[in-house]
Amino acid sequence: MLAIRVIREEGADPEIPLPAYETDGAAGADLRANLPDRGTVMLEPGARTLIPTGLRVEIPAGYEIQVRPRSGLALKHGITLPNTPGTIDSDYRGPLAVILLNAGQEAFEIVHGDRVAQMVVAPVLRASFELAEQLSESTRGAGGFGSTGRG
Repeated sequence: MLAIRVIREEGADPEIPLPAYETDGAAGADLRANLPDRGTVMLEPGARTLIPTGLRVEIPAGYEIQVRPRSGLALKHGITLPNTPGTIDSDYRGPLAVILLNAGQEAFEIVHGDRVAQMVVAPVLRASFELAEQLSESTRGAGGFGSTGRG
């Protein structure tokens, strides 16, 4: 199992659990709101906000963390991440925070300690980019959005 080193931000609530997998088969570990005032944040429809987790992480070289929405929040309340998946690079050591967007119809209250997102640890492949005179042909060719069927 890959180890991700974690420290708490100064002033973060130590009672808020570290990221954890809820089931044995879960790909994502839940991230929780660690609000400085231990209170709540009201997220109005169409609004977005930055929710602190109170954590900093050390990701091993060759890996990234992808931050993704929680399915239940997205389905039931329209709470999502506008930059999903958000990427945390292995050389970043700053505060870990989650950008939440309310795409729902009603205001949504985020409470200190709520599970607000999930993070997936993934390997990173690096590529080199080479200028070419032409590209090889493919069945799809230059067909754009929706060119392979409905939607």
